[in-house]
This record gives sequence, C-alpha cells and structure tokens, in this order.
Amino acid sequence: MLRRLHHEQPESFAFTPANREWAEAQITKYPAGRQASAVIPLLWRAQEQEGWLTRPAIEHVAEMLEMPYMRALEVATFYFMFQLEPVGSVAHVQVCGTLSCMICGAEDLIGVCKEKIADKPFAVSEDGKFSWEEVECLGACANAPMVQIGKDYYEDLTTERFAEILDELAAGRVPTPGPQNGRYASEPADGLTSLTAWDEGREAGNASVALATRIGDTVKRIDGTEVPLRTPWRDLSDKRGDAEPSRGPVLAPTQPVDETGVDKHSAPVEGKGHPQTYAPAEAAEPGTKPAMRDEPREGGADDLKEIKGIGPKLEKLCNRLGIYHFDQIAAWTDDEVAWVDANLEGFRGRVTRDDWVSQAKALASDTTS
Repeated sequence: MLRRLHHEQPESFAFTPANREWAEAQITKYPAGRQASAVIPLLWRAQEQEGWLTRPAIEHVAEMLEMPYMRALEVATFYFMFQLEPVGSVAHVQVCGTLSCMICGAEDLIGVCKEKIADKPFAVSEDGKFSWEEVECLGACANAPMVQIGKDYYEDLTTERFAEILDELAAGRVPTPGPQNGRYASEPADGLTSLTAWDEGREAGNASVALATRIGDTVKRIDGTEVPLRTPWRDLSDKRGDAEPSRGPVLAPTQPVDETGVDKHSAPVEGKGHPQTYAPAEAAEPGTKPAMRDEPREGGADDLKEIKGIGPKLEKLCNRLGIYHFDQIAAWTDDEVAWVDANLEGFRGRVTRDDWVSQAKALASDTTS
C-alpha cells in the first residue's frame, strides 16, 4: 500500500513540556550515538499528542535524535500504526477484516462505518469526531468480529451493538471494552465447563477492561499527565553513583558536526528550519586507556579478524584507535578492557562479550611459537 504524507500540513510542531520531558527521558535509554533507537516511541508520542503524524512532527523528532529527515520518514511510512492524515477527534476505528472476522461479519461492521462515519476509509466524519479503516488481523480471532477503538478491543460485535458504541462515544461516554455478548475474555460463549470456581468473585472483564472502565481512558490520548515520569535506568545509575547518563545530543552552535561543516540532516524544507550542529553530551570516561600505537610494527598489522567477533568494520575501528596486534590486546588489564569497551563506537561491550583478551593471548602465542 502506498503511504504518503497528507497534502495539508501544519506550519510547525513542538512537544508539550510534559511530552518533551518524556521524550528526552526515552533517549537516555540508549548509548551515545544510538539515540536514533528511540525513533518509534518518539513518533508515537507525537501522534498521541496531535492525533496523527504530521511532517513537522516527523522532522522535529528527527532533529531531536540527530537523524536525517528521510530516515525518520521511512519509519513513519513503513509502520501502519502511524496515521499520516487527520483522524477523528474522538476516535479512529480499526475494523479487523481478516479471515475469522470476515466470516463472522466484518463486512457488516464496515457497512456501519460507511453509514455512520464516512463512505471511504480514512475520511473524517462530517462532525469531525470519527474516522475508520479496515486492518489486518488484530489477534482476537476467538472473539470475532471485533474492532479496535483507541487503546481497546470491542469484541463479539453485532451491527446493532457496534452502532450503539459509536453513539455512546459521540455522546462523550466510554463504553465498556472487551466482549459485548457477556462472556469473559475468550472463554466459551456458553460459559465455563471446567474450573467453574474461577467464575466467582472476579471482575466483569479482564484487568485491561477493568482499568479502562475505571479510569475511562479508552479513547483518551496519552498526554504526559497519566503517571509521574519514571526513569528506573537513571535512578539505578544515581544509586550507584555513576555519571549522569547522556540525554542525547545537545545544541552546540559553534561546533560543526564534522570536518565539512555540513550538518547531518537532509536539506531543510524550503522556507523552513535551518542547519543545526550537535556535540555529544559530556560523560565520565570509564577505565584506563591502554597503550596505543601510531602505526603497526614493521612486519605489518595482525589480522584482527581472526578474533571471533571482529569483522572488517570493527577491525578498521580498532586500527583507528591504535590497536594493530594480538599482543596489545593480550596485555590489557580489566581497567583497560573497560576503556576499550566504552570507546568502540557502535560496538560497545564487544571486548568483554567475546573475550578478546583470552583469544588474543592464544593467537599471540601461535604467532611467536
């Protein structure tokens, strides 16, 4: 399916203060230089804030993560969970149209969508409250037919009940999610035939249904106010007395990102934005730097690729650091291993993981015998 950005876009995007704090905290989950790993959660948070994913939002996330705009756009257009055009202000309805649901009446539910929302998928209803689409299997085959509205599933639907649910949502009420025919989760429709004691004293729905009903958040979008922001990975670091983890790249207007002076983003959209430069946040350097060489010995560098875990790219990185020979690696202390592990950009932790020192000792012994 061809997915394009909507033809009408807002002028700009910025996270709310709460969402900005949340987004910056997510970036600290990843090592310096790997902050692009946070692209999916940040794009999702932007969509939750706006209802759909706009071009300015995609570019804003790319700038936060020091990514080319095109790389963030590739992610946004690849995953169908990202809505690239405006959706209903109350809810975007996703109707499962795969085998089980299709057999059990999905086409009738789509008919309700066409009647009560809009003739075509992704079109917003006249009152602006709803939009809909048909999606692939949502994994609730035993409760077919079903739809996903907001965060929750509405299962075991009839056309009449589905129409009522849309009416309730339009009126500002939150219908109880889960099966709509009275059964618990995906238990037999006629009731339990064994373990019947389990039926006593439980809530009407499973934990997800109970929570959604209690706080009425089925169609409420995440906005940063749900619970206090928690960063356990940083709290643990603080308890150990470690240096504050990097919060990702920080603006450094006087420092170019490389020798060319050109920033790492794709060219700005005409009339929008400007080149930005970045410098990594400072952090304490672990371990002790081992003795390095400016160049290999007269006989040439050892083939470091003989060490399990070192490929051509990692070998070049080692050489750039001044590591050329097996006996260099074999002589490293634990402190020196820690330094190298922390400075292998893109390959952190490989020295310890693959036990380079033991391998290098054996290889160094072979070359001298």
